[in-house]
Amino acid sequence: MKKSIRDVEVTGKRVLVRVDFNVPLDPKNNEIMDDSRIIAALPTIWYLIEHKAKIILCSHLGRPDGQVVASLRMTTIAERLSQLTNLPIYTVSDCIGPRVEKAVDKLKNGDVLLLENLRFHPEEEANDPKFSAALADLADIYVDDAFGTAHRAHASTYGVARLLPAYAGFLLEKELRVLGNLLDHAQRPFGALLGGAKVSDKIKLISNMLGKIDMLLIGGGMAATFLKARGYSVGLSAVEDDKVALANELAAKAAAGKVELVLPPDVIVADAINDLAKYAIAPVSMIPPNQYVVDIGPQARELFTEKLKQCRTVFWNGPMGVYEIEQFGRGTRAMAELLANLNATTVVGGGSTAEIVTEMRLGFKMTHVSTGGGASMSFLEGKTLPGVEVLLDEK
Repeated sequence: MKKSIRDVEVTGKRVLVRVDFNVPLDPKNNEIMDDSRIIAALPTIWYLIEHKAKIILCSHLGRPDGQVVASLRMTTIAERLSQLTNLPIYTVSDCIGPRVEKAVDKLKNGDVLLLENLRFHPEEEANDPKFSAALADLADIYVDDAFGTAHRAHASTYGVARLLPAYAGFLLEKELRVLGNLLDHAQRPFGALLGGAKVSDKIKLISNMLGKIDMLLIGGGMAATFLKARGYSVGLSAVEDDKVALANELAAKAAAGKVELVLPPDVIVADAINDLAKYAIAPVSMIPPNQYVVDIGPQARELFTEKLKQCRTVFWNGPMGVYEIEQFGRGTRAMAELLANLNATTVVGGGSTAEIVTEMRLGFKMTHVSTGGGASMSFLEGKTLPGVEVLLDEK
């Protein structure tokens, strides 16, 4: 494990905290649509306030590609953070340079300053040493609480941590503990429910988890590749033809490891992928050649429910269908509601799956909803996360 902010004296110190405030914004009015990532960082921020640190928050927002984009300035984030804490949140129009240094010098113990969008500088994603040094010069201590970016070796997640004493924030610490326990100490039976569009996105995840789980349930677009591997016709559904053989290999590996592989017995098919499409239920043995698979069917929902109710631990990542279209989201919503009421440890992978659970207001009923999409996947694939590796070890 890594050292956390509990392991260092922060009173009176300038503490640079890398947070993940990359929240979705409404393109019409630039209002925050989901503030769960801001809320997730509050325990660390409050700890530092209460221990009288001088707090310097930094984050990226959106994809400005190294340019200043007015709609992606951090002022909107600062306003929401101020509302959540009922405290003034100071801002500055850049994240490095003399103006920022003056703003930091003015901070009193317990004050909070939010720097401007890190990605307004191309040097951030390039992990530029000079940019890292400029950020490091602002602080005495570095804290990483941005698990969602821990798989990126950027200046604010990796470069700075090599220049300052670097610790984990409470959110990052929790993510590492929960996901680590999932891999090494999960209560059995342990089921993995995986969806999403592509098998290629989940190959390494499946391979790494097959030795740790008891059952693997496949839905979403990736189910079409596994169904084709079993000899079924999947109509117009997008299939990664070069991954069909791999799907067979994964199925064989599952069988050899006595992992039950569960595919949907029926699906929802449609003549188009839009909200005006005509759709119907079809057994997987009778998918029409001119139709798309857009969701798991009612029998699949029942089967998946029956299987998951046997589990004491469930990990879920990826929707069961084209969730964005109301009538093709029934399978996904059913799985979310099931997990929310399951008497088991339930861990939801980040990205779109976390967004779905949050949108349905079921996050508080899950054991853990990860804030990191790519980061949680990389961790569960067994990869080393650069933003974690560089932090100080407990020993």
